Amino acid sequence: MAFNRQKSASLSSLVNCDEEIKMQNDVVLTCAVTGAGDTTGKSAHVPVTPKDIATAAIDAAKAGASIAHIHARDPETGLGSRDPKLFKEIVDRVRDSNTDIVINITAGMGGDWISDASDPALPGPGTDMIGPEERLAHIKECLPEICSLDCGTLNFSDTDMVYISTPPTLRKMAEMARDWGVKPELEVFELGHIRFAKAMLSEGLINDPPMFQLCLGIPWGAEQTVETMVAMKSQLPAGASWASFGIGRGQMPMMAAAVALGGNVRVGLEDNIYLERGVLATNAQLVSRAREIIERMGARVVTPQEARNKLKLRGADA
Repeated sequence: MAFNRQKSASLSSLVNCDEEIKMQNDVVLTCAVTGAGDTTGKSAHVPVTPKDIATAAIDAAKAGASIAHIHARDPETGLGSRDPKLFKEIVDRVRDSNTDIVINITAGMGGDWISDASDPALPGPGTDMIGPEERLAHIKECLPEICSLDCGTLNFSDTDMVYISTPPTLRKMAEMARDWGVKPELEVFELGHIRFAKAMLSEGLINDPPMFQLCLGIPWGAEQTVETMVAMKSQLPAGASWASFGIGRGQMPMMAAAVALGGNVRVGLEDNIYLERGVLATNAQLVSRAREIIERMGARVVTPQEARNKLKLRGADA
């Protein structure tokens, strides 16, 4: 792949700002191993059981991932689950394996509103709306180094589903995560989400340095283009750590663009199930492919302990 430091310089010309954009040389690589989407029927490689999800995280670490981003699934149905017992089993299996990997657990479930077909004012089948304490019950149980925090509301897909995270809910979740020593990964799907995340930072609910994830390509959030990534990056507060990801065929191009623009990256079966056209991937294969691209760009993937130090997570070297 022809990405290099000259490519980074050309990307920087897209930005109309005073800060020079420098390529990321030491890259934190996250693998999102399963997600909660309807992918289990599309690929047998998507892990479902706690044992399989833990194994996927361990395999990703062996392939070079710095962080494992973890969802749980109902072992019977394969659907996403927020059962704390399932998360606890996954995390215990990873920790008991003595595999060094930073654990990042989703806190994004419990905000799904699907209008009833006969009365839009009422919740329909599939609605899952709970309060902030219950949304973080599994985080309190597992105490990972990182938990994701989806920083706003979003029209999700072409259905009547709306993902809802209101300011009071987010403020309470941020406060709890801060008090437990868990770093929130601020997942932002559009510019308004960044604006609110900065408000929480100014209110002392997020400890410095903040950690952002620019989520691209999700219908109907920000589009997965370099121009969009640049626009979102330009709105981040000074000193913020950031990463970005794309979905489907955009996963690797957006990964390379994030490195060129000075960010960290995420790959994995949550966002894309193919290694190449017609070839289903494993998580480890996606990590290996991303690592190869990063190294061909002249950068390197950091170890889990280096990621803790860089992101100022619990367990960082003094």
